[in-house]
Amino acid sequence: MKIVLDRPRCEGHGLCEEAAPQLMHLDDDGELVLDREEIDGGDVALAKAAARVCPVAALRVE
Repeated sequence: MKIVLDRPRCEGHGLCEEAAPQLMHLDDDGELVLDREEIDGGDVALAKAAARVCPVAALRVE
């Protein structure tokens, strides 16, 4: 599976980073950076949680 970021939609709220800090982080400019796009195992649940909390639906798991 993989995490897909709709970069233009992302507003840098950081809720996803709180839900899955081992998969993503906000850089110094407030831009979301995916540390890994390909995920498996327990990371799938974390990625789905991050996608759920995004207020602008900028993340999805495929």
